[in-house]
Amino acid sequence: MLHIYAGDGKGKTTAAVGLAVRAAGQGLRVLFVQFLKGMPTGELESLRRLGLPCMRADAGEKFLFQMQEAERAAYLAKQRQCFRNAVVAAADYDMVVLDEGLDAMAAGVFTDEELLEEIEAKGDLEWILTGRSPAKRLADRADYYSYIQSVKHPYKKGAAARRGIEY
Repeated sequence: MLHIYAGDGKGKTTAAVGLAVRAAGQGLRVLFVQFLKGMPTGELESLRRLGLPCMRADAGEKFLFQMQEAERAAYLAKQRQCFRNAVVAAADYDMVVLDEGLDAMAAGVFTDEELLEEIEAKGDLEWILTGRSPAKRLADRADYYSYIQSVKHPYKKGAAARRGIEY
């Protein structure tokens, strides 16, 4: 099954983490894969403390839009290798979370076609994707699709991201 948590609102990763914890609590084998996030995140630390395996490419110190072309190419190559590693490892799991997977696709790390091939090849697996906006083919294929919309957020008033809340 394919689950998508998309939109501009806060809570997509939080929802995916909650689902991963619930699944692990019921004995499912869960792999959590994180793309495009640079700083250490509280969710990865929590999942690791719970014994859930996590994958993440080496993070850059800049956001993607701040990188020069050569930096960006090297960064995306590392992200692509992380995707390849996750696809190979997926055979050993019941659930694979691709956190920021939708944004990784938008950045060219992998295509919706590549992901859909993996979803079809590994039919019993639960795939969880988070990010801003899914490709139409993914949205159409999704079994669960939640759109999370931002109505209010302190960021809009200039507040910085807060440890333990946004990361």
